[in-house]
Amino acid sequence: MSSLDASFYFIEDENVPMHVGSVLVFEGPVPSYGDVIRLFLARMDQVPRYRQKVKALPFHVGRPVWVDDDHFNILYHVRHTAVPSPGGEDQLRNLAGRIFAQKLDDKKPMWEAWLVEGLEGGRWAIISKVHHCMIDGVSGTDMLQLILDFKSESVLPEPKEWTPEKQPSTLDLVIDGVRDAVVTPVAHLSALPAVARNVRSLSEILDFGKTVLGSLPGTAKRLVTRAATSLNGPIGPHRRWVWARANLAEIKQIRAAAGGTVNDVILTAITRGFRDLLEKRGELTEGMVVRTMVPVSMRKADQHNELNNRVSAVLVNLPVGEADPVRRLASIRAQMDDLKSSRQAAGADVITNLSNFAAPTLMALGSRTAMRFPQQILQTVTTNVPGPRIPLYMLGRPLVEMFPYVPVASTIRITVGIFSYLDRFTFGINADFDGVPDVQLLADGIRTGFDEMVALAAEAAEKTEVAEKVVDAAPAKPAPAKPAARKPAPKPRAVRATSKAATNGVKPETTT
Repeated sequence: MSSLDASFYFIEDENVPMHVGSVLVFEGPVPSYGDVIRLFLARMDQVPRYRQKVKALPFHVGRPVWVDDDHFNILYHVRHTAVPSPGGEDQLRNLAGRIFAQKLDDKKPMWEAWLVEGLEGGRWAIISKVHHCMIDGVSGTDMLQLILDFKSESVLPEPKEWTPEKQPSTLDLVIDGVRDAVVTPVAHLSALPAVARNVRSLSEILDFGKTVLGSLPGTAKRLVTRAATSLNGPIGPHRRWVWARANLAEIKQIRAAAGGTVNDVILTAITRGFRDLLEKRGELTEGMVVRTMVPVSMRKADQHNELNNRVSAVLVNLPVGEADPVRRLASIRAQMDDLKSSRQAAGADVITNLSNFAAPTLMALGSRTAMRFPQQILQTVTTNVPGPRIPLYMLGRPLVEMFPYVPVASTIRITVGIFSYLDRFTFGINADFDGVPDVQLLADGIRTGFDEMVALAAEAAEKTEVAEKVVDAAPAKPAPAKPAARKPAPKPRAVRATSKAATNGVKPETTT
């Protein structure tokens, strides 16, 4: 297990379950529970981790390891439930919130899937949850290929035979753990000269230094801005989970009028949501920000099949104290441009990988301590997972929508996850049940944020169209008359005598 994966495993407790999740809504007849079981079994060989469990070592002398579960039973992980028919969105959200609040059994493979019947309109859903130490956001999208197809035709392959590998003894793991605690930091240190040898020029050395140091001034400036620390607080075992929606067409309309990227527009809408939440609480002040951590995938194109986390993060101040949505968008756009130029995400990844130098026992203690230490730096986490732009199917039934779930931890009571699918964006807002009873204000405010920016974009487009019509309707000014061209003076002509008698032998004179 990598150091980052191990940190997700170590910080979990009864109040802080560290799994990510999603709700997938489908149309069409509900498949049988048996067909869903057979589908998972048929695809299970593609991801061996789904049959593995975590084995922690005594006193954490080594990192936890993945071992095959010799008692693996698919019926424990894929479950069947229903809501009273016809179940609306509130019933589905409440059910999902209760399921997401429950901690995964760390004595078994750390994932679950629930088939949910009874939704209105003949719809049904799959609620899935997977521990964060198994999976990160981008590879999480890849994992959905276990149950989703790109074609409406469904053919269930026969499940393959699986035999669990023999688990190593605790003594062997302890010996390996002690060796890992000593060898791994040394190996990372010994690798530094090789890195130095691979650096060919002074510019590359400076570029490597900028990776770590370039982000510090901008980060420090963002950290000293007064934040809405009232959003921080202790976390209980229960969750409230709500959602919001947007579509790509309106985001493109906003971008055409105000500029920025898709992420800039999304963060601006989320800013409006937090602004409404704080304003209704009577806590909003001018110049206030909500500081969010935005995870960024550091996974390369050739690393999508690796079952570990490759995640870094950047810090963004959401300008909730700014009343003008155009200025809010400009502020976020400027921050994101600065983060790209300073390469803060790469710097954070380097710092994260420094945990490879720590012995696993110290890493376990450090992770737990850090997550329990009261902090007021971050108020939320916002993570965007891009999905496919083409339709997906499960057992021949079309996927209509999918909503993300991102865990809360430490003193961060609210997280916002974003999925994109086809031409739509869905927002899953997770909050501590007791600490954020008004989380629906945030979801409604996000939708309001898009509506106000769309209205401003339409108004700007209308003004542009009117201005163009005025220009087109204005009469054309006549071209100035050109002065008449002056004719050249005639050349002098000679008087020619017609006969010798007429000139009396005298040469005629030229007349002008």
